[in-house]
Amino acid sequence: MINEKIIEYSQNALTFVTEACSGEKLLVISDNEKKEIGQIFAYAGLEIGLYTRWISLGSEKKIFRTELSNFLKEVVVNSNSNIVINCLRGPVEETPFRIKLIHLITKDKDRRLAHGPGITLDMFTDGALALSIEDYQKISDSASRLMTATNGASEIIITSPRGTNLDMSIQGRSFFTDITITNKKWGNLPVGEITVGPVENSLNGELVCDVAIGGIGPIDNPVIIKCVNGKATEVRTEDRNIQKKVRDTFQTDSMSSIVGEMAIGINPKARVIEEFLETEKVLGTAHIAFGRNIDFPTGGNNNSANHMDFLIDEPTIYAVFPNKNEQKITSKGKIIV
Repeated sequence: MINEKIIEYSQNALTFVTEACSGEKLLVISDNEKKEIGQIFAYAGLEIGLYTRWISLGSEKKIFRTELSNFLKEVVVNSNSNIVINCLRGPVEETPFRIKLIHLITKDKDRRLAHGPGITLDMFTDGALALSIEDYQKISDSASRLMTATNGASEIIITSPRGTNLDMSIQGRSFFTDITITNKKWGNLPVGEITVGPVENSLNGELVCDVAIGGIGPIDNPVIIKCVNGKATEVRTEDRNIQKKVRDTFQTDSMSSIVGEMAIGINPKARVIEEFLETEKVLGTAHIAFGRNIDFPTGGNNNSANHMDFLIDEPTIYAVFPNKNEQKITSKGKIIV
Protein backbone atom coordinates (compact mmCIF):
# COMPACT_ATOMS: atom_id res chain seq x y z
CA MET A 1 0.00 0.00 0.00
CA ILE A 2 1.48 3.36 -1.04
CA ASN A 3 1.62 5.97 1.74
CA GLU A 4 -1.21 8.50 1.20
CA LYS A 5 0.95 11.44 2.28
CA ILE A 6 3.59 10.55 -0.32
CA ILE A 7 0.87 10.39 -2.98
CA GLU A 8 -0.36 13.80 -1.85
CA TYR A 9 3.13 15.33 -2.14
CA SER A 10 3.57 13.71 -5.56
CA GLN A 11 0.27 15.21 -6.67
CA ASN A 12 1.36 18.61 -5.32
CA ALA A 13 4.54 18.42 -7.41
CA LEU A 14 2.57 17.50 -10.53
CA THR A 15 -0.04 20.18 -9.89
CA PHE A 16 2.19 23.11 -8.86
CA VAL A 17 5.52 22.41 -10.59
CA THR A 18 4.38 20.90 -13.91
CA GLU A 19 0.94 22.58 -13.80
CA ALA A 20 -0.68 19.26 -14.76
CA CYS A 21 -4.33 19.37 -15.83
CA SER A 22 -6.84 16.53 -15.92
CA GLY A 23 -6.94 14.92 -19.36
CA GLU A 24 -3.25 15.49 -20.17
CA LYS A 25 -0.83 12.65 -20.93
CA LEU A 26 1.93 11.72 -18.49
CA LEU A 27 4.99 9.55 -19.24
CA VAL A 28 6.98 8.32 -16.23
CA ILE A 29 10.46 6.88 -16.86
CA SER A 30 12.21 5.08 -14.01
CA ASP A 31 14.93 2.44 -13.65
CA ASN A 32 15.20 -0.60 -11.39
CA GLU A 33 16.69 1.41 -8.51
CA LYS A 34 13.94 4.06 -8.63
CA LYS A 35 11.08 1.78 -9.65
CA GLU A 36 9.00 2.46 -6.52
CA ILE A 37 9.16 6.22 -7.08
CA GLY A 38 8.16 5.79 -10.71
CA GLN A 39 5.14 3.82 -9.54
CA ILE A 40 4.25 6.58 -7.06
CA PHE A 41 4.25 9.28 -9.75
CA ALA A 42 2.26 7.06 -12.10
CA TYR A 43 -0.36 6.45 -9.41
CA ALA A 44 -0.44 10.16 -8.48
CA GLY A 45 -0.96 11.04 -12.14
CA LEU A 46 -3.89 8.67 -12.45
CA GLU A 47 -5.41 10.10 -9.28
CA ILE A 48 -5.51 13.63 -10.73
CA GLY A 49 -6.92 12.51 -14.06
CA LEU A 50 -3.81 12.15 -16.24
CA TYR A 51 -3.56 9.52 -18.97
CA THR A 52 -0.46 7.78 -17.66
CA ARG A 53 2.21 5.46 -19.05
CA TRP A 54 5.04 4.21 -16.85
CA ILE A 55 8.17 2.36 -18.02
CA SER A 56 11.06 1.09 -15.90
CA LEU A 57 14.51 0.55 -17.43
CA GLY A 58 16.78 -2.31 -16.48
CA SER A 59 19.88 -1.31 -14.52
CA GLU A 60 22.80 -3.04 -12.82
CA LYS A 61 25.13 -1.71 -10.16
CA LYS A 62 28.51 -0.57 -11.53
CA ILE A 63 27.33 -0.98 -15.13
CA PHE A 64 26.56 2.51 -16.34
CA ARG A 65 24.40 3.57 -19.26
CA THR A 66 25.96 5.84 -21.84
CA GLU A 67 23.54 5.55 -24.78
CA LEU A 68 19.76 5.59 -25.25
CA SER A 69 18.31 2.22 -26.20
CA ASN A 70 16.13 1.91 -29.29
CA PHE A 71 13.23 0.96 -27.00
CA LEU A 72 13.62 4.14 -24.94
CA LYS A 73 13.90 6.30 -28.05
CA GLU A 74 10.74 4.74 -29.47
CA VAL A 75 8.76 5.21 -26.25
CA VAL A 76 9.74 8.88 -25.90
CA VAL A 77 9.17 9.78 -29.55
CA ASN A 78 5.82 7.98 -29.85
CA SER A 79 4.37 8.73 -26.41
CA ASN A 80 2.67 12.00 -27.43
CA SER A 81 2.97 13.01 -23.76
CA ASN A 82 2.40 16.49 -22.33
CA ILE A 83 4.47 15.81 -19.20
CA VAL A 84 7.49 13.55 -18.63
CA ILE A 85 8.82 12.61 -15.19
CA ASN A 86 12.29 11.01 -15.03
CA CYS A 87 12.96 9.00 -11.85
CA LEU A 88 16.52 7.74 -12.33
CA ARG A 89 19.59 6.88 -10.30
CA GLY A 90 22.14 9.67 -10.16
CA PRO A 91 25.80 8.55 -10.51
CA VAL A 92 28.10 10.99 -12.25
CA GLU A 93 29.06 8.25 -14.72
CA GLU A 94 25.54 8.36 -16.19
CA THR A 95 25.36 12.14 -16.59
CA PRO A 96 26.03 11.96 -20.37
CA PHE A 97 23.21 9.39 -20.72
CA ARG A 98 20.81 11.60 -18.80
CA ILE A 99 21.75 14.65 -20.87
CA LYS A 100 20.98 12.69 -24.06
CA LEU A 101 17.62 11.67 -22.59
CA ILE A 102 16.78 15.27 -21.69
CA HIS A 103 17.69 16.37 -25.20
CA LEU A 104 15.47 13.69 -26.75
CA ILE A 105 12.49 14.50 -24.52
CA THR A 106 12.70 18.26 -25.00
CA LYS A 107 12.91 18.03 -28.80
CA ASP A 108 9.11 18.02 -28.59
CA LYS A 109 8.49 21.65 -27.70
CA ASP A 110 5.03 20.88 -26.32
CA ARG A 111 6.41 18.73 -23.47
CA ARG A 112 7.14 19.71 -19.87
CA LEU A 113 10.00 17.70 -18.36
CA ALA A 114 10.61 17.16 -14.63
CA HIS A 115 13.98 15.44 -14.28
CA GLY A 116 14.85 13.56 -11.07
CA PRO A 117 18.36 12.05 -11.18
CA GLY A 118 18.96 10.47 -7.76
CA ILE A 119 15.44 11.10 -6.46
CA THR A 120 14.76 9.16 -3.22
CA LEU A 121 11.68 8.08 -1.32
CA ASP A 122 12.66 9.96 1.85
CA MET A 123 12.57 13.23 -0.08
CA PHE A 124 8.77 12.83 0.15
CA THR A 125 8.76 12.07 3.87
CA ASP A 126 11.55 14.21 5.36
CA GLY A 127 13.00 16.34 2.61
CA ALA A 128 12.64 18.70 -0.30
CA LEU A 129 9.56 17.04 -1.84
CA ALA A 130 7.53 17.00 1.41
CA LEU A 131 5.77 20.20 0.35
CA SER A 132 2.23 21.47 0.51
CA ILE A 133 0.87 23.79 -2.16
CA GLU A 134 1.38 26.63 0.35
CA ASP A 135 5.04 25.60 0.79
CA TYR A 136 5.55 25.73 -2.98
CA GLN A 137 4.01 29.19 -3.07
CA LYS A 138 6.38 30.49 -0.37
CA ILE A 139 9.41 29.16 -2.26
CA SER A 140 8.04 30.75 -5.42
CA ASP A 141 7.74 34.08 -3.60
CA SER A 142 11.40 33.86 -2.50
CA ALA A 143 12.44 33.16 -6.09
CA SER A 144 10.48 36.18 -7.31
CA ARG A 145 12.15 38.50 -4.79
CA LEU A 146 15.63 37.32 -5.76
CA MET A 147 14.97 37.54 -9.49
CA THR A 148 13.54 41.03 -9.12
CA ALA A 149 16.58 42.14 -7.13
CA THR A 150 19.00 40.81 -9.77
CA ASN A 151 17.03 41.93 -12.83
CA GLY A 152 19.36 43.83 -15.18
CA ALA A 153 22.53 42.90 -13.29
CA SER A 154 25.70 42.49 -15.33
CA GLU A 155 27.91 40.79 -12.75
CA ILE A 156 27.70 38.49 -9.72
CA ILE A 157 30.23 38.45 -6.86
CA ILE A 158 30.31 35.58 -4.33
CA THR A 159 32.34 35.26 -1.13
CA SER A 160 32.07 32.76 1.72
CA PRO A 161 33.54 32.23 5.21
CA ARG A 162 35.64 29.28 3.95
CA GLY A 163 37.39 31.36 1.31
CA THR A 164 35.32 31.49 -1.86
CA ASN A 165 36.00 34.70 -3.76
CA LEU A 166 34.51 34.73 -7.26
CA ASP A 167 33.21 37.18 -9.80
CA MET A 168 31.47 36.45 -13.10
CA SER A 169 29.57 38.21 -15.84
CA ILE A 170 25.88 37.58 -16.47
CA GLN A 171 25.67 40.36 -19.05
CA GLY A 172 22.70 39.71 -21.35
CA ARG A 173 21.49 36.80 -19.23
CA SER A 174 19.18 36.58 -16.25
CA PHE A 175 18.17 34.27 -13.43
CA PHE A 176 15.30 31.85 -13.83
CA THR A 177 13.66 29.50 -11.34
CA ASP A 178 12.76 25.82 -11.38
CA ILE A 179 9.62 26.31 -9.25
CA THR A 180 7.41 25.89 -12.28
CA ILE A 181 8.25 23.82 -15.34
CA THR A 182 6.95 24.81 -18.75
CA ASN A 183 7.36 23.55 -22.31
CA LYS A 184 10.07 26.22 -22.70
CA LYS A 185 11.95 25.39 -19.49
CA TRP A 186 12.49 21.88 -18.14
CA GLY A 187 13.57 21.46 -14.53
CA ASN A 188 14.52 19.09 -11.75
CA LEU A 189 12.50 17.45 -9.01
CA PRO A 190 12.76 18.40 -6.21
CA VAL A 191 12.69 22.14 -6.93
CA GLY A 192 14.11 25.06 -4.99
CA GLU A 193 16.69 27.27 -6.68
CA ILE A 194 17.21 30.27 -8.92
CA THR A 195 19.80 29.79 -11.64
CA VAL A 196 21.76 31.69 -14.27
CA GLY A 197 24.27 30.66 -16.92
CA PRO A 198 27.32 32.94 -16.50
CA VAL A 199 29.13 34.18 -19.60
CA GLU A 200 31.41 31.25 -20.32
CA ASN A 201 34.76 33.08 -20.30
CA SER A 202 34.04 35.30 -17.29
CA LEU A 203 34.47 33.32 -14.05
CA ASN A 204 37.55 34.38 -12.08
CA GLY A 205 38.81 33.74 -8.58
CA GLU A 206 38.78 30.83 -6.17
CA LEU A 207 35.88 28.51 -5.44
CA VAL A 208 35.92 26.71 -2.09
CA CYS A 209 33.38 23.89 -2.14
CA ASP A 210 32.78 22.93 1.49
CA VAL A 211 29.51 20.97 1.46
CA ALA A 212 28.96 18.59 -1.45
CA ILE A 213 29.68 17.88 -5.12
CA GLY A 214 27.20 16.77 -7.76
CA GLY A 215 27.61 13.09 -8.59
CA ILE A 216 29.82 12.56 -5.53
CA GLY A 217 27.81 13.74 -2.52
CA PRO A 218 28.79 15.32 0.81
CA ILE A 219 32.52 15.89 1.33
CA ASP A 220 34.71 15.91 4.43
CA ASN A 221 37.55 18.00 3.00
CA PRO A 222 37.02 21.21 1.04
CA VAL A 223 37.70 21.20 -2.69
CA ILE A 224 39.39 24.35 -3.93
CA ILE A 225 39.11 25.25 -7.61
CA LYS A 226 41.07 28.05 -9.21
CA CYS A 227 39.12 29.72 -12.02
CA VAL A 228 40.63 31.84 -14.79
CA ASN A 229 38.58 33.36 -17.60
CA GLY A 230 35.73 30.87 -17.06
CA LYS A 231 37.88 27.75 -16.87
CA ALA A 232 38.70 25.53 -13.87
CA THR A 233 42.50 25.54 -14.08
CA GLU A 234 43.45 23.86 -10.81
CA VAL A 235 41.77 21.44 -8.36
CA ARG A 236 43.13 21.01 -4.81
CA THR A 237 41.89 18.84 -1.95
CA GLU A 238 43.31 16.45 0.64
CA ASP A 239 40.99 13.70 -0.65
CA ARG A 240 42.89 12.24 -3.62
CA ASN A 241 39.99 10.06 -4.72
CA ILE A 242 37.64 13.04 -5.03
CA GLN A 243 40.38 15.09 -6.66
CA LYS A 244 40.74 12.41 -9.36
CA LYS A 245 36.97 12.20 -9.94
CA VAL A 246 36.71 15.97 -10.37
CA ARG A 247 39.73 16.15 -12.67
CA ASP A 248 38.45 13.23 -14.75
CA THR A 249 35.04 14.90 -15.10
CA PHE A 250 36.70 18.15 -16.19
CA GLN A 251 38.41 16.17 -18.97
CA THR A 252 35.17 14.77 -20.42
CA ASP A 253 35.38 17.20 -23.33
CA SER A 254 36.69 20.67 -24.18
CA MET A 255 33.79 22.45 -22.41
CA SER A 256 33.43 20.33 -19.26
CA SER A 257 35.85 22.51 -17.26
CA ILE A 258 34.16 25.76 -18.39
CA VAL A 259 31.63 27.46 -16.10
CA GLY A 260 28.01 26.60 -16.84
CA GLU A 261 25.88 27.64 -13.88
CA MET A 262 25.56 29.79 -10.79
CA ALA A 263 22.56 29.08 -8.53
CA ILE A 264 21.10 29.90 -5.10
CA GLY A 265 19.24 27.33 -2.98
CA ILE A 266 15.86 28.42 -1.59
CA ASN A 267 14.05 25.25 -0.41
CA PRO A 268 13.74 25.26 3.43
CA LYS A 269 12.90 21.52 3.49
CA ALA A 270 16.04 20.52 1.53
CA ARG A 271 18.79 18.62 3.38
CA VAL A 272 22.46 17.86 2.81
CA ILE A 273 22.24 14.23 1.74
CA GLU A 274 24.02 11.80 -0.57
CA GLU A 275 21.95 12.84 -3.56
CA PHE A 276 23.02 16.26 -4.80
CA LEU A 277 19.63 16.71 -6.46
CA GLU A 278 18.27 17.74 -3.06
CA THR A 279 21.45 19.13 -1.51
CA GLU A 280 21.80 21.84 -4.17
CA LYS A 281 18.41 23.27 -3.11
CA VAL A 282 19.39 23.80 0.55
CA LEU A 283 18.42 27.25 1.81
CA GLY A 284 21.55 29.22 2.73
CA THR A 285 23.79 27.79 0.01
CA ALA A 286 24.86 28.60 -3.54
CA HIS A 287 26.57 26.49 -6.15
CA ILE A 288 28.76 26.83 -9.19
CA ALA A 289 28.69 24.21 -11.94
CA PHE A 290 31.06 23.51 -14.79
CA GLY A 291 29.73 22.07 -18.03
CA ARG A 292 26.53 22.11 -20.00
CA ASN A 293 24.15 25.07 -19.94
CA ILE A 294 23.13 25.30 -23.58
CA ASP A 295 19.52 24.45 -22.73
CA PHE A 296 19.16 27.23 -20.11
CA PRO A 297 16.14 29.34 -21.13
CA THR A 298 17.84 32.68 -20.39
CA GLY A 299 21.06 31.96 -22.26
CA GLY A 300 24.05 29.64 -22.31
CA ASN A 301 26.63 28.48 -24.85
CA ASN A 302 28.28 25.55 -23.06
CA ASN A 303 27.54 22.37 -25.02
CA SER A 304 29.51 19.93 -22.85
CA ALA A 305 28.27 16.37 -22.45
CA ASN A 306 28.73 16.76 -18.69
CA HIS A 307 27.74 19.04 -15.80
CA MET A 308 29.26 18.99 -12.30
CA ASP A 309 28.08 21.19 -9.38
CA PHE A 310 30.03 22.45 -6.35
CA LEU A 311 28.12 23.66 -3.27
CA ILE A 312 29.19 26.68 -1.19
CA ASP A 313 27.90 27.20 2.35
CA GLU A 314 26.82 30.60 3.74
CA PRO A 315 27.57 32.65 0.62
CA THR A 316 27.43 36.43 0.56
CA ILE A 317 26.28 37.44 -2.91
CA TYR A 318 26.21 40.81 -4.65
CA ALA A 319 24.52 41.68 -7.92
CA VAL A 320 26.45 44.42 -9.76
CA PHE A 321 24.68 46.58 -12.33
CA PRO A 322 26.04 48.33 -15.43
CA ASN A 323 26.11 51.66 -13.56
CA LYS A 324 28.36 49.93 -10.95
CA ASN A 325 25.69 50.03 -8.25
CA GLU A 326 25.70 46.91 -6.08
CA GLN A 327 22.75 45.06 -4.52
CA LYS A 328 23.56 42.68 -1.68
CA ILE A 329 21.11 39.79 -2.04
CA THR A 330 22.38 37.27 0.51
CA SER A 331 24.51 37.67 3.63
CA LYS A 332 26.22 34.51 4.89
CA GLY A 333 23.45 32.51 3.23
CA LYS A 334 20.52 34.55 4.49
CA ILE A 335 18.29 36.09 1.81
CA ILE A 336 18.10 39.81 2.58
CA VAL A 337 15.99 41.18 -0.29
